[in-house]
Amino acid sequence: MNALIQSVLHPTDFSEGSRVAFYHALGAALVASSELTLLNISPDRSTRWSDFPGVRETLENWGLLPAGSPRSAVGQLGLDVKKVIGGGRDPVDGVLQHLRKHPADLIVLATHQNKGMVQWLGRSVAEPIARRAGEMALFIPGNNAGFVGADGSIALSRILVPIAQTPRAQPALEAAARIAAGLRQNNGTFTLLHVGEQSSMPSVDFPDLPGWTWEKEVRSGDVIETILDTAESIDADLIVMATDGRNGFLDGLRGSHSERVLRHASAPLLTVPAGSYASDVLG
Repeated sequence: MNALIQSVLHPTDFSEGSRVAFYHALGAALVASSELTLLNISPDRSTRWSDFPGVRETLENWGLLPAGSPRSAVGQLGLDVKKVIGGGRDPVDGVLQHLRKHPADLIVLATHQNKGMVQWLGRSVAEPIARRAGEMALFIPGNNAGFVGADGSIALSRILVPIAQTPRAQPALEAAARIAAGLRQNNGTFTLLHVGEQSSMPSVDFPDLPGWTWEKEVRSGDVIETILDTAESIDADLIVMATDGRNGFLDGLRGSHSERVLRHASAPLLTVPAGSYASDVLG
């Protein structure tokens, strides 16, 4: 990831799950030296600025700033942080309105998996937010600590990339490699998974990343169950999936493989639009 990610949006409801997602949003913004917007939707705008997670304090805990640093020190790390309180009774509509006025290159969301539904701010976001525009999205399950720790440490060595003939898989491979490189992970394994026949596995180019290996797996069975089983069997730190992107990221999410994986996966999920733009964004 590099400066071609110019803006990261993290909608938050101040839950513990959102705090974990915040660490990932902050980590991505640091790598890209980009703008980071923390957004909360409050019906009566009663949210206080102190309710937001402290960026400067977090950077101090991560050892990137000395204790007691002034606010200006955050900018010296290449970050431009904004905290936004939006109004409205519907938090999803509030996020969509913000995106219309302020598009983001990457959206980082906490999800709460309850009875097969993806929840955020008390309601499903998989359809209304995740199909909004052409952005990439990183979803952090509420029951998972993710790969960016509270102390800023990174634990990312096993990345699963499910591929099929459609949508085009190459941007997902490139995104996976660039995330590993951007987060300075020196070694690990990319597992390329195709559910179906060997003959139907699409041809792809493997990005060269020193210290990392590419492994191919071809399995049969139900696509979603196989992806989830494989993620569990390799103890995946991250799942990266290409999405159609015709009407934006997670296009056609309703009933799609991405949504169904999102509903049940225990690992974070990064969705990448299949168009060439997606791979360019990650540099």
